[in-house]
Amino acid sequence: MSPLSIRPATPADIPAITRIYAHAVMHGTASFELEAPDEAEMAKRMRAILDGGFAYLAAEADGVLLGYAYANHYRTRPAYRFTVEDSVYIDPTAQRRGAGRALLERLIVESETRGFRQMVAVIGDSAQTASIELHRAAGFRMIGAFENVGYKFDRWLDSVMMQRALGQGSASKP
Repeated sequence: MSPLSIRPATPADIPAITRIYAHAVMHGTASFELEAPDEAEMAKRMRAILDGGFAYLAAEADGVLLGYAYANHYRTRPAYRFTVEDSVYIDPTAQRRGAGRALLERLIVESETRGFRQMVAVIGDSAQTASIELHRAAGFRMIGAFENVGYKFDRWLDSVMMQRALGQGSASKP
């Protein structure tokens, strides 16, 4: 297998991104969506993220998309403009092979170069230990959890909050 490559995602990646995300929606708790969006919706979401000046990345090896990650608004009110929320999704056949870590590390760098100062991870379900540990290894700290705020797969789910500073964080004005 060729080495893992992290690159900007493009509209040509939408079919693979849609497939990866659909699996996460239908079989996991990383997303609290209940129905997987189609390619048109995923393309619309990508365009909004890129138009907003955020990073949207793809991980691939041997020409196969293994995962993707992006930063987006944490919240849309102006005071939050220096804080982003990250999202990382990995093809189930490629999990635990380093793609998530590589994507998140590059996403942090890309977000810092765009002038963002904080990154927030909103992790669906406190049982998502792999995602929690991925973020912890990338320098995130646990902020807390909103307990039983989502309902999916016939059970209540927590929403875990983690955070890390980007660049100078809050040590200086933007």
